[in-house]
Parts: sequence; C-alpha cells; structure tokens
Amino acid sequence: MKKKMVSILTAAFCASALLAGCGSADTAKTSASSAGAASSSADGTTTLTVGFDAEYPPYGYMDDETGEYTGFDLELAEAVCEIYGWKLVKTPINWDAKDTELNSGAIDCIWNGFTMNGREDDYTWSDPYVDNSQVMVVSENSGINSLSDLAGKTVGVQAASAALDLLQSEEDGGQKELADTFAALQQFPDYKNAFVELQAGSIDAVAMDIGVAKYQLESRGEGYKILDEYLNSEKYAIGFKKGNTELCDKVNEGLQQVLADGTFDKLAEKYGIADMVCLEKKGE
Repeated sequence: MKKKMVSILTAAFCASALLAGCGSADTAKTSASSAGAASSSADGTTTLTVGFDAEYPPYGYMDDETGEYTGFDLELAEAVCEIYGWKLVKTPINWDAKDTELNSGAIDCIWNGFTMNGREDDYTWSDPYVDNSQVMVVSENSGINSLSDLAGKTVGVQAASAALDLLQSEEDGGQKELADTFAALQQFPDYKNAFVELQAGSIDAVAMDIGVAKYQLESRGEGYKILDEYLNSEKYAIGFKKGNTELCDKVNEGLQQVLADGTFDKLAEKYGIADMVCLEKKGE
C-alpha cells in the first residue's frame, strides 16, 4: 500500500512539473512577443508572423503555378527575415479581422499594401515604402470617363479597405460626397470577387489601390481602364501593434539593409511598382 501511495504521489508530482514546464514555455513566448521581439517557436527559432490578404496582388497572393504565397510584400518580408536569421510565417487573414489578429498576438504585423493615412494613431508604423493612390476601374465600353459619371452607378469596394474608408469619410480629402451620388456602394471580401461582378455587369466600377488596379488590368488583358481622376494619394507602411516599437525599429533597420543592397529595388521592378516606391535611405 505504501509503495502504491508513493507511486501515485510521484506520478502526480511529474504531471504537475510537466504542466508547470508547459506554462513556462507559453509565458516565455508571450513575453517575447509582448516585449516587442519577433516570436519564438518551440524549437527556439525566431519567427516573424506576417498577416496578409491572400487576394491582393501584387503585394500578397497565391501563385497559381507553385501553389505558394508570394508577392512584393511577402518577398520583402522574407528578405528582412534572412538578414536576422528569422523564419517568416505567412498567415492569410480575413481583412475585416486584421485588428483582432494583431491585438491577440496571432500575427506580429500587418504587411500587405497597408495604408497608413488616416490610421496614424491606430498602429505603430514602419517607414512608408510605397506611394499609392485610390482609383476607379471601369469597363472600357461603359461610357464612364470621369468621377462625375459615376452618379447613379453601383460601385464595388473591398470591405475594411482604405478605399471604403475614403468613400465614407467626411473629413478633408474624404470622398463621401462623391459616394453619396452612387446608386449603391457594394462591399466585397476581396477584389477578385469585385472584378467578377464588374465583368458580369452587376456593378459599374471598382474603387481600389492603383498598384492592385494595374496588376488586375495587366493580368486580365483588355476590357478595363483606370479613370484619369484619382480619388486621393496615400502611403503604404507595415502596421505593428500600438507600442511595439522594438520590433518595428528592427524591421525598419532590415528595410534599410535591403534598400542598400539593391534587393528592394529589384523586387519593385519584378512586381511592376518601381515608379511607386518611396522608401528613403536614412540620413539622406
């Protein structure tokens, strides 16, 4: 009986120690993330978990040939990770849930054609690296040639996007007055679905980032055009959880290195946005 009791107590002690060990590991991982560093995996590898919209070419999307996620932003993130010996974890997210994913620690940053204008106080931002504009895409034979021609038309836009924010904004530079002339402003989970409806004639125009618009027009061939009048101009940057300056500063340093060694410009050329990049060398 005594031996049996000792065995029971020993097993209970081991189980308690095992649980304590697991709790310590989880705490260490949480502490690393909350301290501002990139997260640590179970095997000790430092990881950078990037949240991105998987339907947002040329910044983030799935390559049909390889079945792998790629894009300008993801390759840029990979280049920064290589500098520090980090492992990049590409995490597709629902764009509507980006803040929840970031604040919960599920991702370390939002790195995917992310507009900082109008959100300056909501995140800790990297240095801006792309000059972007919001534009309208229409069918070539639609007869729509200016923003005023959109009166009474149905316009599509991605949910929780900068374009939607702009069309709902009454602040200086906002375009709510324009949006009020539309018959409807229809939201879509991604621009792929919006273009399907544009092609079908269910909507008359799509409001979107110019870089994405150019990619869509190039990949889809003839039949569409970008209106000459832009809705606004803005900048892309990487969004970190508010206050996470340590990780942000580290990534900024990495961006400076890939800019200096030519990787940044090569990727911009590869993805057709060389005329849009704006990352400046520090000290110049």
